[in-house]
Amino acid sequence: MAKTKEQKKKTLEDLKEKIKKQKTIVFVDFTGLKVEGMSDLRKRLKRVDGQLKVAKKTLIKLALKDSGLKTEIDELKGEIGMVFCYKDEIAPAKVIYQFGQENVNLKILGGFFENEFKSAEDFISFAQLPSKQELLARLTGSILAPVSNFVRVLEGNLKGLVCALSAIKK
Repeated sequence: MAKTKEQKKKTLEDLKEKIKKQKTIVFVDFTGLKVEGMSDLRKRLKRVDGQLKVAKKTLIKLALKDSGLKTEIDELKGEIGMVFCYKDEIAPAKVIYQFGQENVNLKILGGFFENEFKSAEDFISFAQLPSKQELLARLTGSILAPVSNFVRVLEGNLKGLVCALSAIKK
């Protein structure tokens, strides 16, 4: 059943509002994805403060044009869904990538990162990066490594002295 003009205007305004609030937009092709799969994807995205929105290409094109983002949406093949990321720029891309690994019917087509259009390959490489917490943990470990090693070296001298004293005692 076709949407009325009022419904289309409401959808367009909703898209414009989401585009203004977003940090990242990822375009996905969900052709062949079943309802259960879509529901599962929406739940996973909600956990990382992402949202999946499905609309006609013409409405997406109008919303992007009015928001100042330029892309050739007509070149994207299949049924288009937009994943909006509001807090963490990369987390929803990770969710989509992992879900796409489990379900071949979901494909990343590209999207906007820092208001610049990026290809699907770029988003896949973003998704394969370690998380922010993991990177911070690695940095902390790298910073603390010299101090830990210095403490171990100093402990070695004390252990040697204790071993020598216990050998003398025996």
